[in-house]
Amino acid sequence: MPDVTMNVNDMFANPREVYGAELARMGDVYDDIVVLTADVMTSNKLGEFKRAHPRRFFNVGVAEANLMGIAAGLAVDGKTPFVSTFAAFASMRAHEQVRTDIAYPNLPVKIIATMSGLSGGIAGPTHQGMEDLGTLRMMPNMTVIAPGDPLQLKHFVRIAYALPGPVYMRLGRGNDPVIHDETLAVEVGKAITVREGDDIAIIACGTIVSEAIQAGQMLAERGIGARVIDMHTIKPLDRETIIRAADETGVIVTAEDHSIYGGLGSSVAEVIAEHGLSCPVIRLGIPDVFGLVGQPEELFHYYGFDADGICATAVTRLAHRARRKPVSVTRGEK
Repeated sequence: MPDVTMNVNDMFANPREVYGAELARMGDVYDDIVVLTADVMTSNKLGEFKRAHPRRFFNVGVAEANLMGIAAGLAVDGKTPFVSTFAAFASMRAHEQVRTDIAYPNLPVKIIATMSGLSGGIAGPTHQGMEDLGTLRMMPNMTVIAPGDPLQLKHFVRIAYALPGPVYMRLGRGNDPVIHDETLAVEVGKAITVREGDDIAIIACGTIVSEAIQAGQMLAERGIGARVIDMHTIKPLDRETIIRAADETGVIVTAEDHSIYGGLGSSVAEVIAEHGLSCPVIRLGIPDVFGLVGQPEELFHYYGFDADGICATAVTRLAHRARRKPVSVTRGEK
């Protein structure tokens, strides 16, 4: 288990750079890998792959629907395409092509999307990919991953390559804190508990995992034991870890840089409801609005899913639970 006392701000890494460098290394080993992008090569750090393997790199221009169709065709021809664009465009503009051309025939196209959620905050609502987890997880055959640690991307990229069907992976825009030891093994569908606690469970994904860890530390200073879980895989979901957290803590807070509808919070709530568990699930994320324009950390704070917001929500919910008194009613009383 990772060192839960670490300061997540001690080291940062840019997930786009990690992904681009690892993809270039993998291209040296696997000659079936091809890389496609929709005019965001520089932003998505794909230049190293292009320089090393120019005949296996394709920039289709600002045409995301065509991007997915070409990737599907290359996959039918025996290639393993890695497709890279912004999350809003991969999940919304090219939604039909991803669904019909890639997911339906179960092709091994790996979609690596950047600028997810409010990480591209200054670009405004048109570029804020806040619906992608919801739209992609409901597609049959699709694996959906939101890594919480930038250095572990190397493992996830290799895992994505080895999976037989389509994969969607969302990354942020800027530097993210390093959370886990780089050698920590990761497995699709198996969450990582980064902090133990029995008073409340905080389940987070992506960039917000580091905020959840900080919230856990803040709660510990108040004498509250918060279990912090890195739910890096949204589909398939680690249902066992969710159920155990519900049974052992009694309260779950989910935190994600995504709409509160359809993403991690909805996924966790579905598990709780399906198992008939008496455990409240408080979903933190982007509410039913289009995001404001601003720096990501400012927007995380404004919408209440940074460390301060997570901590405040946990304290409020636990205080509410403490105020509730069990009521005993004798049979026949009104």
